[in-house]
Amino acid sequence: MTPVRREGYKYCQDICIPCYDTDARANLKPAAFMDFAQEIAYWAANDLGFGYDTLHVHHTAWVLTRMHIHFEQPLKWRENVTLYTWHKGASGLFYLRDFDLKDTSGKSRVKATTSWVVIDERTRRMVRPEDLKDLLDPDMKVDDAIEEPVQKIVLPKGEPGMTGERTVSYSDLDINGHTNNSRYVVWAMDCLPKEVTDSPVKDLYINFVKETLPGDRVLLSAQNDGSAWYVEGKVGDRTCFLVKAVF
Repeated sequence: MTPVRREGYKYCQDICIPCYDTDARANLKPAAFMDFAQEIAYWAANDLGFGYDTLHVHHTAWVLTRMHIHFEQPLKWRENVTLYTWHKGASGLFYLRDFDLKDTSGKSRVKATTSWVVIDERTRRMVRPEDLKDLLDPDMKVDDAIEEPVQKIVLPKGEPGMTGERTVSYSDLDINGHTNNSRYVVWAMDCLPKEVTDSPVKDLYINFVKETLPGDRVLLSAQNDGSAWYVEGKVGDRTCFLVKAVF
């Protein structure tokens, strides 16, 4: 990947889709897009003055809470694309950031919107937006990749049809010492039948509810309501994440 550059209020990065981020059909994996988005978001926030290093000094950190990814058209191995991102300011308790992945013709191939909160690293409690006015502008005037903020996922009624289990290990961890957000999507996709994942994902919704830590045993359950697949991850009786996937 090339260095991140700024174009107006947007930040962008050129990417050539690598083979290790694609599946058996040479399509970009959903979790790989999340990795791209996470990295460019870090650089963009850092340039705006509210990135990892700045917040860490104040014992605070960004936490991704919700994400909606819309896949307009599958991206293939070796395709050249440009990923754009921009901060959209505050909405209630959340801060919003959008992403738009375009091909060389300028066509949007993947769009996403995300919701974030800032937490106190010492207490793990959320820091309210009014306490961060010196760092963050709540009134950004920008456009939308996806206009509607990500909503809470509601599981369908009925018993889950499939189950799995993961123990949080070294390969799952991020720089904050908990499970990286993209790993939950890896786990969710692994839960689903091959005949389902053989088709490209159209929309992916993720709710990150509670962090998981090394050694945590995450129980996974999956079910289908006829229009989408749902995967829930739990530690004990507490939900840690929810994924809704439309194929």
